[in-house]
Amino acid sequence: MLFFKRYLLPRIVQFLVVVFVGITIVFIVPRLTPVDPVQQVINRITAQGAFLDPAAVDSMRKSLTELYGLEGSMLQQYFAFWGRLFRGDFGPSLFQFPIPVTQLIMTSLPWTAGLLISTTLISWIVGNLLGGLAGYFKDRRWAKILDNISMVIRPIPYYIFALLLLILFAYLFPIFPSAGGYSVGRRVGFNWAFISDVLVHSFLPATSLVVLGIAANFMTMKLIVSNIVAEDYVMYAKAGGLKESKIAFKYVLKNGLLPQITGLALSLGQIFGGALITEIVFSYPGIGTLVYGAINSGDYNLIMGVTSLSVIGIAGATLIIDLLYPLFDPRIRHR
Repeated sequence: MLFFKRYLLPRIVQFLVVVFVGITIVFIVPRLTPVDPVQQVINRITAQGAFLDPAAVDSMRKSLTELYGLEGSMLQQYFAFWGRLFRGDFGPSLFQFPIPVTQLIMTSLPWTAGLLISTTLISWIVGNLLGGLAGYFKDRRWAKILDNISMVIRPIPYYIFALLLLILFAYLFPIFPSAGGYSVGRRVGFNWAFISDVLVHSFLPATSLVVLGIAANFMTMKLIVSNIVAEDYVMYAKAGGLKESKIAFKYVLKNGLLPQITGLALSLGQIFGGALITEIVFSYPGIGTLVYGAINSGDYNLIMGVTSLSVIGIAGATLIIDLLYPLFDPRIRHR
């Protein structure tokens, strides 16, 4: 009971507040833009040469306003939005009508989840391992070489690095495909032909995320470990004659990973937002590409759907890691 009152309940309340504030902002911001999605749909229809008399236009405007959840005052729309959110219904996409927003998200989410979960875990494990060892054995030649390489790679913007990979390995040396999640005409199925095709198409996007992710984790972990090796307990361990490998892995790296675990949880929580720039550069059919199209077309039903899920995902990941953190750090107890 004490654990529930002092530890679990405050964090659940914090989670609910973050979700409430985040989704409220998600609801308000698109409605502050000058874009009128209903009028844009009508303009698009009339631009195609269709004749609509004023009565038909008024009827269409009323139907679209009701369908898109834009009926009534701002407060009424707000409560209606929460009602749909609890039902998992974000309404139809404004510019891919009548496809529901939920269906579009569920179609794109597996691509982003597969790409980001794998690349995030690989870059986190490899980057932290190399960074921890380079921070502990900082006077070794290989550690200095890795440090110089990471210092060169880390400042490169994601879109520049992605474009370099695209130009080099899709155009100058056409080893990998330049766009898409799989080859045109390929039949989707759980078989090696389709899986291998997906892996080939995802190689360049994954490489751009992994290389830059490793460099970022490397530099962060190296900095953390550089401070840990100066701690008294590390000095005592060395004076006690413990093996360097035992000190490095059991004491230094283990403690250095604690703040990095939080970063891993937040990175995994951002899957619902997609790897926007990477997916756009490689025309990858994930959440990032979906959001980019929604922004360009003013489809704020779709924007609100993706952003709401992103807010819930990041807040949920933070809550989970907050509750599990004492399992990683024995110095923390649920009091």
